[in-house]
Amino acid sequence: MSRSPRTEGAAVVSRRAVQRLRRGHPWIFRSDVERRPTAAAGIVPVEGPDGAPHGFALWSPLSEISLRRIETDPARLPDAGWWHDKLRTAIARRAPLSAQANAYRLVHGEGDGLPSLVVDRYGDTLVVQLLSAGVDAWTEQIVSALIELTGCTGILARNDPAARGREGLPREVRLLHGDVPRTVEVEEHGVRYFAAPWDGQKTGAFLDQRENRVLIGSLARGQALDCFAYHGSFALHLAKQADRVVALDVSAPALARVHDHAERNGFSNIEPVEGDAFDVLRTWYREGRRFDTIVVDPPAFAKTKNALDGALRGYKDINLQAMRLLAPGGLLFTASCSFHLSRGHFFEMLQDASADSGRAFALRAITGQPLDHPELITVPETGYLKGALLEAMN
Repeated sequence: MSRSPRTEGAAVVSRRAVQRLRRGHPWIFRSDVERRPTAAAGIVPVEGPDGAPHGFALWSPLSEISLRRIETDPARLPDAGWWHDKLRTAIARRAPLSAQANAYRLVHGEGDGLPSLVVDRYGDTLVVQLLSAGVDAWTEQIVSALIELTGCTGILARNDPAARGREGLPREVRLLHGDVPRTVEVEEHGVRYFAAPWDGQKTGAFLDQRENRVLIGSLARGQALDCFAYHGSFALHLAKQADRVVALDVSAPALARVHDHAERNGFSNIEPVEGDAFDVLRTWYREGRRFDTIVVDPPAFAKTKNALDGALRGYKDINLQAMRLLAPGGLLFTASCSFHLSRGHFFEMLQDASADSGRAFALRAITGQPLDHPELITVPETGYLKGALLEAMN
C-alpha cells in the first residue's frame, strides 16, 4: 500500500491514536505523537502513520494532552470564520434557556466540539476559560466572534485553573473586552442571586445545578436543609415551598451572601447556619432533629483518581447522616460533581449508605447535566455531574 504524501508541519500520530479518534474521542496524548509539529501552539493538521489525513487539532507543545482534534474534515482549515461558525452553533443550541434564566453555559469544551474552551453567560457579560495552549493562541478570534454573536458588554478570562499551568500558560484573571462588574445578578426560574465572575467558584456561580434546583424546589415541603449551601442557590428554590430552610455552610462570608439573597427575594424563612456539615448533621441526629427535605451538594471530594477511595468514604458519610435526619416520607436530593466518581460508584455508595441507615429509600429520579453542559457518550470527560432524588419509605 502506497503512503500518502506528508503535510508540512503536520502532527503524525500512532495507530492507537487514530483508533481513538475514530471512536469519537478528540484527545491525543504525547506518547502517541510520532512526529511533533514544528509550529508553535495553535492549530495543526493531523496525519496517521500511513500519511492519511485526520483533520485538524489544537496543538499544545508542553501538555500531556498534546493534540485535541477540533475538525474532522482535512479540507477545512480552521480560521476566524470557522470559530465564528462553531460558536454560533453552540450558542444557538442554548436558545431555549433564555426564557428560563439569564445565566448559562454557552460553550462546554469537548461537549460542543471546542476542546478546552468554556464560555459562560451572566446577563450581558461573558466569562471565558481558555484551558489549553492551542486554544489560547486563538483568543483574539474567539473574543471577536463572541462579541459579534452575543452583543456582550464585557468578557472576562477566568484563566486561573490549574490546567493552565500544565499547559505552560499563566494562571490569571484578565479583562478581555469592555467591562465586567464584580457581581452580576442572576435570574433563574423566578429566583435572583448574585454571581461573582472575578473571584467566585467556577466562573462565578454553579450553573450546572440550575435544573436540579428547580426539581427539588418544586417538591420541597416542611422543614428543609441545604447542606454545603455556599451562596444559597438551592436554599432559595427550597424556600418557595418549604416552611423553613436551614442553609448550612462552613464559610461565614458565603452565609452572609445567603442572607443578602434571601432578602433580595423577599424570603424570611431561610436561616443561615455556620458549621461543618459532617459534624453538625451528627449533632442534630443525636438531638432528634428531623427534616422533610434535604439537599446534599458537596464540593468535589475526588479531584484526582488517587483520591477516589477517601472521597467515597466522605460521600457515604455525609449521605448516611442526611438519610438518618430525613423524616419518614421525606425527600433527599444528593449530587456529586466529581468526574472520578462514576455513576456506578455513586449509586453503590448510596446503596451502602441506605443499608447502614437501616431505612428503605425509593429512587424517584436520576439526574445528569443540563442542556448547556452536554455530555458526549464517546467522551467521558465531558460528564461529571450526577444526582439522585430519594424518598424515605419509613
